[in-house]
Amino acid sequence: MMVVTGATGNVGRELVRLLVAAGERVTAVSRRPGELPEGVRHVRADLAEPEGLRPALAGADTLFLLVAGEDPRAVLRLAAAGGVRRVVLLSSQGAGTRPEVYRHPATFEEAVRASGLDWTILRSGGLDSNAYAWADSVRAQRTAAAPFGDVGLPVVDPADVAAVAAAVLRESGHTGRTYELTGPAPVTPREQAEAIGAAIGAPVRFMELTRAQARERMLRFMPEPVAEGTLGILGEPLPAERRTSPDVERVLGRAPRTFADWAAGAAAAFR
Repeated sequence: MMVVTGATGNVGRELVRLLVAAGERVTAVSRRPGELPEGVRHVRADLAEPEGLRPALAGADTLFLLVAGEDPRAVLRLAAAGGVRRVVLLSSQGAGTRPEVYRHPATFEEAVRASGLDWTILRSGGLDSNAYAWADSVRAQRTAAAPFGDVGLPVVDPADVAAVAAAVLRESGHTGRTYELTGPAPVTPREQAEAIGAAIGAPVRFMELTRAQARERMLRFMPEPVAEGTLGILGEPLPAERRTSPDVERVLGRAPRTFADWAAGAAAAFR
């Protein structure tokens, strides 16, 4: 039995679908029920309250874990007690490039490595699906706003992250590895807006925010250190943050999808 936390999110929803299609038995964990494939068991639980995971973990052998909550060691102890022997952690690129800022995912990585379980860590770059933040303004005004309009980063399709996770969960040979997951090439916010426009068949005007404007918006939903770290990545990325990683292709045997590919599939959200 495989347990997938965050099972109704952008990565988890696709991961559950892929695992079920491959014939795996899956328990989906999320705070709220969502649309899941037939036959998937759902457990309503919150990683911020590890004890609530006990029913999901009982009898499982494999765990896909998100960075959520504050006590990864408690989650991992419950997992081991329930029979889990293998854990795949979805972490963040920032845990490797800016661990002093992205302390939360770095702490989860440390806990996973020290857990005594077989482990694999997936460090995801920024997700293509972050562009859903533009959906309302694109639908209403055909505009998209972001800072650092001409700074490119190799953002990754969440479906590719899910596909890598599914492969790592099901295959041998990945224990003790840390994979960096990126798209095939850097793409700027301005280019992302253009790709969305092409996908919906209508021009999308890009509006560049100042750093201060972007910071103000970020502080509405993230702590100040994380907002500052995110602005650093977006505006002054380190070489490691600009680099396109070969790991998606190494695991899947194919190149990662482009942002334009993602936008074409997500076009309905922007129309």
